Amino acid sequence: MVWDSKDPWSRKSDPLEDALRQARSQFRNFLPAGGFRNMLLAGLLIFIAWQSAFIVGPDEEGVVKRFGIPVRTVGPGPHMKIPLIETVLQPKVAKLHRVEIGFRTDRQSRQQMIPQEALMLTGDMNILAIEFIVQYKIKEAANFLFNVADIHDTIGKAAEASMREVIGKSKIDEALTTGKAQIQQDTQDLLQKILDQYQAGVQIAAVQLQDVDPPEAVAAAFKDVTNAKEDREKLINQAIGYRNDILPKAKGEAAQTVNQAKGYAQARLNRAQGEANRFLATLKEYNQAKDTISKRIYIETMEEILPKMDKVIIDGKAGERVLPYLPLDRLSKKPPVTSEGGKP
Repeated sequence: MVWDSKDPWSRKSDPLEDALRQARSQFRNFLPAGGFRNMLLAGLLIFIAWQSAFIVGPDEEGVVKRFGIPVRTVGPGPHMKIPLIETVLQPKVAKLHRVEIGFRTDRQSRQQMIPQEALMLTGDMNILAIEFIVQYKIKEAANFLFNVADIHDTIGKAAEASMREVIGKSKIDEALTTGKAQIQQDTQDLLQKILDQYQAGVQIAAVQLQDVDPPEAVAAAFKDVTNAKEDREKLINQAIGYRNDILPKAKGEAAQTVNQAKGYAQARLNRAQGEANRFLATLKEYNQAKDTISKRIYIETMEEILPKMDKVIIDGKAGERVLPYLPLDRLSKKPPVTSEGGKP
């Protein structure tokens, strides 16, 4: 409103104010009157509130985008955002993802080898068909969603490259037998290093070898070589076991023989010493009473010799009437040995 300079009480309308008043009137005419208008306003408020609030699950991480650019990440629970301007992505960071390299599993759980991925060259110039899986989790959701275009395929290619590098430094025997655990660990470390350089935002949980075999064309020859090595190891182990069994026994028997010889030598020495002492004592007594000692020695000698001889004792008078004939040939013969039943 403006005032007339000549008549201060008179009013003259302002064009801008009139235009605003007219637009307000048209807006009121556009809105429905009464309760329906209130319902529409309430619905609009509910829609704005619904667009502003979101809930992140316990196994998720929320990544808030503003005009397509990530601005922040939020943890589990309820959160707010600017409606119609900000959007939210909620990847499952606790889920364990799986990538298959060297083979693929179809819907019927049948596995099919992919030769261009599976065939690898070892450090000793042998070819192996290696099938393995990689398990990973999301470590940084924003990097996982926006830094790498096709993260699943990228992890597969990086895992294949890492495995080829590790296998290229290993021998075929290690890959087929005792070196599998070390190959898995080395591949996991190398793959994690590559993905960290890409800032892929993932954590490698495990690298597991599923199948490590030579190609089908030479599988039979490899099997024969493996069997021969197993037989060699078996024979070596048997020989070592036999050696470990026989050596202690031989050492024990040798120690026993040595101890017996020492005991026998000491017994002989003691017996000889005793006999020598006995002889010296007898000699001392003999020198004191030679006749008595001579008779005693004679009697002791006869007591020792006569029981072992076949003898015939004849009285002197009776001997004069008997023909002096002795069957010396029969007396010298030993009687036949009898068995337990008494028969010769």
